[in-house]
Amino acid sequence: MAQIIDGKALAGEIRAEIAQQTQELIATGVTPGLAVVLVGEDPASRVYVTMKEKACAAAGIYSVEHKLPADTSELELLQLVERLNQDERIDGILVQLPLPDQIDEAKILEAISPAKDVDGFHPFNVGRLVTGNPLFKPCTPYGVMVMLQRIGVDLKGKNVVVVGRSNIVGKPVALMCLAEHATVTICHSRTQDLATKVAAADVVIAAVGRPEMIKGDWIKPGAVVIDVGVNRVGDKKLVGDVDFAGAAERASAITPVPGGVGPMTIAMLLHNTLESARRRAV
Repeated sequence: MAQIIDGKALAGEIRAEIAQQTQELIATGVTPGLAVVLVGEDPASRVYVTMKEKACAAAGIYSVEHKLPADTSELELLQLVERLNQDERIDGILVQLPLPDQIDEAKILEAISPAKDVDGFHPFNVGRLVTGNPLFKPCTPYGVMVMLQRIGVDLKGKNVVVVGRSNIVGKPVALMCLAEHATVTICHSRTQDLATKVAAADVVIAAVGRPEMIKGDWIKPGAVVIDVGVNRVGDKKLVGDVDFAGAAERASAITPVPGGVGPMTIAMLLHNTLESARRRAV
């Protein structure tokens, strides 16, 4: 039976380290600051924003929320982003996605200063990641990498299969695994004979957004399974992209959903904000 990777406990350790490092930075006269922008009333976004604010408070990071109505214009949001770019108290700017239909998400993300892009989504930062010299690593894939490192998985020479090709998780996590000398295969919902490709993997990273799409009997015995998917089935039940019960019988280690990768995402957001403040302090 697989080791269950406790993302909550790992994230708690990292957040405690960040809180300590934040206090040390504050003692030098620099307080890390994060601005969170929420447009509209999306319930999931509201929950995420509240979690991020609580995490900042616990770590000693100054945070400010800008809550805008759903009918906010693209120009108004661009003007707010520009004000935050100029605000010396702010080291990180996070615009919560999704945005309402009248706003072009790409235009907003590109308006954020790359030096304050703690989500790592700006094309400048994506380019830095591709060329192997990242300024900010996107929080969820970064959380996956730190999780693997902390449980002692050395990716050098390993076959890693990433299922999912989003800009937020699939593509960046594949690049980060390459940087650790893994042999990486990117698959997705239209990949032919996905089961065979997954069965060859020493490490499976699932981020395709389809409930339990990856079956337990696809998993190579002893493989490590990182499930980034969070899918609501029925009224309340949350499941990942992997059939957890089946995969846990074969894997050496596996993340649960919830309580796996999710908590690591917020920990890495705090990490990126602290790193940005350190650059300002230099």
